[in-house]
Amino acid sequence: MRIAVIGSGYVGLVSGACLADFGHEVTCVDVAVDKIEALKAGRMPIYEPGLDQLVASNVRAGRLHFTTDLTSPVAEADVVFIAVGTPARHRDGHADLAYVYAAAAEVAKAVKGFTVVATKSTVPVGTGDEVERIIRSTNPHADVAVVSNPEFLREGAAIKDFKLPDRIVVGLEDERAREVMTEVYRPLYLNAAPVTFTERRTAELTKYAANAFLAMKITFINEMADLCEKVGADVQGVARGIGLDNRIGSKFLNPGPGYGGSCFPKDTLALVKTAQDHDSPLRLVEITVAINEQRKRNMARRVISACGGDVRGKTIGILGLTFKPNTDDMRDAPSIAIIQALQDAGAIIQAHDPEGMDSAREHMDHVAFMNGPYDVAKAAHALVIVTEWESFRALDFDRLRGAMADPLLVDLRNVYRRSQVARHGFRYVSIGRPGQEIPIAMLNAAE
Repeated sequence: MRIAVIGSGYVGLVSGACLADFGHEVTCVDVAVDKIEALKAGRMPIYEPGLDQLVASNVRAGRLHFTTDLTSPVAEADVVFIAVGTPARHRDGHADLAYVYAAAAEVAKAVKGFTVVATKSTVPVGTGDEVERIIRSTNPHADVAVVSNPEFLREGAAIKDFKLPDRIVVGLEDERAREVMTEVYRPLYLNAAPVTFTERRTAELTKYAANAFLAMKITFINEMADLCEKVGADVQGVARGIGLDNRIGSKFLNPGPGYGGSCFPKDTLALVKTAQDHDSPLRLVEITVAINEQRKRNMARRVISACGGDVRGKTIGILGLTFKPNTDDMRDAPSIAIIQALQDAGAIIQAHDPEGMDSAREHMDHVAFMNGPYDVAKAAHALVIVTEWESFRALDFDRLRGAMADPLLVDLRNVYRRSQVARHGFRYVSIGRPGQEIPIAMLNAAE
């Protein structure tokens, strides 16, 4: 099939490359000239494991193309995917649909013959209706079927998620689109990937509901971790005990400093605003958003407490800056709030991230970016694991201790066990485990 993908960011580029790998002829379109030129030269605008090889192989095979001009790709396409950004609007938290609507208008001008226009961007309920209205008002002769086909990709595992999906959701109002979208995903037939066809508005809401539920699950285990510390229980044992219940499942039950990234923060907020606009408030999601924001700065207070209640003039080493491993994405990363709070308390910050330091420079000031964990440890009064990159899972603690001013590890991802680090002379603080080094009264006072 001939496919045009409007938007060559994270979702558009991964989707386009995977669709080309299925054997479709795909053209990725973006208005950013520098991005398209970089892609033509084989340089990726994002870090995603395996994406550079996937793009290169399909470009060589002649199935994947890049351009800034959508006219010809859209005119020739059987399916046009809209995969542009929908960031949160600063003034009210609603999803900003300006890019989606602009793309719809441009598609309307170029489309020829029957074409399915699929929104892959994460959009609020009713966006498909407006996209269809824009197309028909811009080009009354356009023969299109507008569908919702939300993405469910995890950064760091996006290629696997696209090729081995849990489900494919397609929302449509025009039955002609069913056969076309079935053909798009036909290569996944052998993987038995379930394709769920539903109404367009249902598909749009499904994406938001999924992300909100996962955000609540993360927030739940984080609050359970706090309770575990108070009562002397181990949150990882609790997580395993409840995760073995197949009604709950074990995923997203790892305690930490709060969720971040390109999806959960903006999607939970957009869902809250949509619900409020329809006089059907989602109290659970509202409190999830509030708790998560508070938790990030609370993690900084945990570090301050571990340092005796005062970090003024002290050097704090930060390991991991991105919101999760295997990405360079710094959007709403917990590290941003944690570092800002530590700096507000007078700390000197030095940090390292395997992939995210270039992006981090755009989000934080007065941070010394180091070449590796052992450089971060030099003269540090505490070392804080914020993101659980694999390269941080087997640190040489004797080497770290020799470099540090004070052998203190604050492990916000529970990468290690106390016994592993204590035998090297470290004090150790983690999340939701019994016997923390920080007296409960001191932690309460700091918070």
